[in-house]
Amino acid sequence: MALTVGVLYSVGFYLMLQRSLMRVLIGVVVLGHGTNLLLQLVGGRPARVPIVGNSPPDTFADPLPQALALTAVVITFALTTFLLALGYRSFTLVGHDEVQDDLEDRRIARTRLPVATLETDGDDDRDDDADEERRSANGSHEGAR
Repeated sequence: MALTVGVLYSVGFYLMLQRSLMRVLIGVVVLGHGTNLLLQLVGGRPARVPIVGNSPPDTFADPLPQALALTAVVITFALTTFLLALGYRSFTLVGHDEVQDDLEDRRIARTRLPVATLETDGDDDRDDDADEERRSANGSHEGAR
């Protein structure tokens, strides 16, 4: 059973890392099933209902894994409905459910890259001006030296 839980988690995480929203949705569902199986395995063997007076306390079942499994079912259902709505909206607007890179994120990533020169020409004043322009572009206003 532990191997089954490991396979479910592996497949779920693999699918969640894909660009297609439907694959992400299937990954969330598989991961939810893996979590439910893991919680039921942690709960141990089936036992008696934990109601005082019906049986001795040493034969009681632990209700916590059952409550956590119920919570996992609700969370998986909520994520499934959200991803279905997101996939439907993406399909109606764009025509596919492929998640694209954000152009603004790319622009910000390019501005944060350090600028390195391969050779110096001995003009320190120009390098100081370039450093100050880089600092002002990155939002850091330390002032002149």
